[in-house]
Amino acid sequence: MNKKAGIQDEKLGLKELIAMGVGGMVGGGIFSVLGLSADLAGHGAFIAFGLGGIIALLTGWSYSKLGLSYKSEGGSFTYLEKAFSNQNIAALGGWLLIVGYIGTLSLYAYTFGVYAKAMFDDGTYSIALQHLFESGILLTFLGVNLYGVKAAGHTEDIIVIIKVIILSLFAVIGLFYIKSNHVLPIFSNGEMGVLMGAALIFVAYEGFELIPNAINETKNPNKNIPRGIMYSIIITIFIYILVSLVAVGNLTPHEIVKYKEDALAIAAKPFLGNAGFLLISLGALLSTSSAINATLFGTARLGKVMSEQKALPKLFSMRERTKNIPWVSLLLISIITIIFVNIGDLTIISSFSSSSFLLIFASINLSAFKLKKDIKISYLLPLAGLILCMISWFTLIYYLWEHNKNSLLMIGIFYLSIIILEFIFSKRRMLSIS
Repeated sequence: MNKKAGIQDEKLGLKELIAMGVGGMVGGGIFSVLGLSADLAGHGAFIAFGLGGIIALLTGWSYSKLGLSYKSEGGSFTYLEKAFSNQNIAALGGWLLIVGYIGTLSLYAYTFGVYAKAMFDDGTYSIALQHLFESGILLTFLGVNLYGVKAAGHTEDIIVIIKVIILSLFAVIGLFYIKSNHVLPIFSNGEMGVLMGAALIFVAYEGFELIPNAINETKNPNKNIPRGIMYSIIITIFIYILVSLVAVGNLTPHEIVKYKEDALAIAAKPFLGNAGFLLISLGALLSTSSAINATLFGTARLGKVMSEQKALPKLFSMRERTKNIPWVSLLLISIITIIFVNIGDLTIISSFSSSSFLLIFASINLSAFKLKKDIKISYLLPLAGLILCMISWFTLIYYLWEHNKNSLLMIGIFYLSIIILEFIFSKRRMLSIS
């Protein structure tokens, strides 16, 4: 009995799952892409975040149904395998997911580096310090995840509670200082600007899909997985709308774009002074930290399952025997992310991550639609999610075509590289060389 109780204690409860979802979403997102949203959506930035939340809710329902029907740490990769007879489709989706997660891990680490530098740097060693902070935070949570499942869960609980309190204080106090001419007219950049803003910052809602990856390490998954997904998305929507409304209400869109990644900290100054700047900067550090923790946790387990299904090299499936931790997968993903964050461009990373997750979420909604009888879901919700994901993706591509062809070209090269690498690996797999 004691042994069983000990195993149960090591499993994740509802609060850990909600913390994982909120931690994965409210990470670098609101801090690093708010400027992009305000630039495109103008006063309607908060509506752009709301639109993204609707897509996330629809997709989250598909994930919860698929997760309970096909209990696997492989998450999205497993669902694609079940929905499509062609193994290469699932493998391509899995490769795209892992590269997308590396992009978001880079985004979170980059944002952490920017805010840490702003808090502790006097301007002498700015770039070097930023790279040091970026790499250091990734190594820290590599260590946390290598230590054990419950360590990752408890760490997430603490960080998420603190950062939600900080952002809530910012939002509630800031509401009383909003300037009406900063939020009216709402569609200052037109309706299309709001749609483009929602598409470009959709990466801010990446994170909830990691919850089903932990289904085998969850207490009472039939109840807790759906609740964890939906509650975390609703909490995140509420936070994003309030925070973006307060930021836009206290700064002009020009100021938000000018200050870029630390725009929220600057927005706190009018009503909280320098203490507000430090408080929001602390919130940014905690937010990006918890996002790295949650994303690294789920991505490593995805890599392990893909390896077991021979969609990735065998190395990714190696586990620590006593704690069942995929340590090689954790290590490799962390190393690649450290390289990427130190050489990557933020605009390309953000665009690529949003594009990738819109495509992945579209494919998951399509999977839920195809498997609707098996997973007992109404066809309307996954179909609506699929349509909205694809509308957002085409809006993003149109925006990049009109305003940033270099980023569009780089994204195209990334996707082509993924297809080529998967094709080469699948040929080796068929020849039993891998």
